[in-house]
Amino acid sequence: MKAVKDGADRHLSIAGPLLAASAIAAGLVDEYHLFLVPALVGGGNRALPDDVRLDLDLVDQRRFDDGTAFLRYHRTGA
Repeated sequence: MKAVKDGADRHLSIAGPLLAASAIAAGLVDEYHLFLVPALVGGGNRALPDDVRLDLDLVDQRRFDDGTAFLRYHRTGA
């Protein structure tokens, strides 16, 4: 997987909880875009994998009138 990342000179978006979790666990994700919505919903697939710890730097944030927050992070050292 490292060869894929090292050879990439373009951006690639990864969506969907299972694919995202696999890409995060493989160390392929350098930037994270998170939308925090002021509602709790139980169940579903987890987008974040178990046993992975990453340090992130906040590079952008926005708050919307409905209370939703957008957070953009870069992985530290990426």
